[in-house]
Parts: sequence; structure tokens; C-alpha cells
Amino acid sequence: MQFYKYQGTGNDFVMIDNRSGEWDELSVDDIQKLCDRRFGIGADGLIKINTAKDVDFEVDYYNSDGSKSFCGNGARCSVAFAHYLDIIEDKTVFTAIDGVHEAEIKNGIVKLKMGDVKNIEKDGDDFVLNTGSPHYVKYVEMLNSYNVYENGNEIRNSETYKKDGINVNFVEKISDKDLFVRTYERGVEDETYSCGTGVTAAALTFMDKNNQTFVGIKVKGGQLKVYADKIGEAFENIWLEGPAVQVFKGTINL
Repeated sequence: MQFYKYQGTGNDFVMIDNRSGEWDELSVDDIQKLCDRRFGIGADGLIKINTAKDVDFEVDYYNSDGSKSFCGNGARCSVAFAHYLDIIEDKTVFTAIDGVHEAEIKNGIVKLKMGDVKNIEKDGDDFVLNTGSPHYVKYVEMLNSYNVYENGNEIRNSETYKKDGINVNFVEKISDKDLFVRTYERGVEDETYSCGTGVTAAALTFMDKNNQTFVGIKVKGGQLKVYADKIGEAFENIWLEGPAVQVFKGTINL
């Protein structure tokens, strides 16, 4: 198999050009092996770029455990990969598990339009919302030293969320327009350096409270930006922006 390795603010992915359909039958076991950081390539997830009707391509995303979901950073890296493959130029429309998305790429920066978010629910003092994947958002202090793995794992496996799983985001306010976010991701079952749908969820909870249309996000892997418009209780025109980088390419025997 020929593969490419991409990362978006430290959230890393094995990318496969599957327009020929050669890897349609890739198994969960295969995906787990390819994503293994000691015995495979190593990644938070695996993405197949497939052909699709009426749009430029399909993003077929898998977490490192083989489960499927939508991934914001993975989608941004997919746009960069499609640009590298000459499938697209500077703008694109593609489909993913949660529906159709628009995106733009310029100088290695990918701006991705996310799906609308109809409402933000409360769980005690915390927030629950779906930005393509389900997210739990909790505001904390001293996030640098916070035990993200232990606390994230506890919430993800609580009675309320254990069955379907949930991503858990811990958020610290840096300024009136900037947040620091760390995320425990279901499917990876660990903290990742960045989570695109997670920072989007965190940004929307902050925008909801502060009546803003833009938030800058610091993650362990770099910087991201989120833009959105609030219409009533819903958020529309949600855009996630940040770098997407090809790290290396190679071949591997399955």
C-alpha cells in the first residue's frame, strides 16, 4: 500500500488515495495495525479519499480503533491531500459521514465549513453539543497541568455517555477572544494534540456566552481559528481554519 502521512496542528492521519477502490475492503484490524505507533505507521486516524457523485471526493474517516466518525482536522488534511493529488484547486465541495462540506486552501492553510449546530445542551455546569461528532465541554483552570486523560476517560465512560461515547474537551480562557483547549478523543481513547470538531464545540460555547463571531484557539499542536454566526439558538456559517501539512509518504506491507 502507498500511503501519505498528514498532520493538522499535531492531529495526525494515514492518508490513502482510494479513488481506484483498491482499499474498499480494508478491515478494522488493518486500520488498527496501520495506526499503531509501534507496529505500524502511527496515527490518530486513517482516511481514504474516495470518488463520489456530484462532489469532488469523499472523506472516509476512521479513528485509530477502526470506528467511524467525522473529524474536522482530518477533513482539513483531506482537502490538502486532494489539492496535492490535483483533484481540486483552491476551493472544493466534498462529502463525509455527516454530509456535504465546503472548503478552501491557500498557502497550506485550510478553511473548512462545518455543519450547522442547532443547539447547545447543558450537563450541570458543562456543555454538550454535536459538531459532526458529539462533544462534552468543561471549563477549567490551570489547564496546562490538568489531568486530561484521567478526567476525560471518566466522563467518556460515565453511565450517561459510555454506550455511544463522547469526546471530552477541557477549556481555559486566555483572553476575551482566545481559548486553550485540550481534548480526550473517543475512538483514540487518549488525549490528542488537537481535535477540530472539539475546538469548534469549545468555541461555540464561548461565542454563545459572549456574543462573538470569532475565537482563536490554542491547542497542544498549534493554533486554530473558528468563525460562526448565531441565528436564534442555532449556529450557522461555522468555519474551522488552520494548517494542514504532509509529513512524509511511503509504502507498507499489510
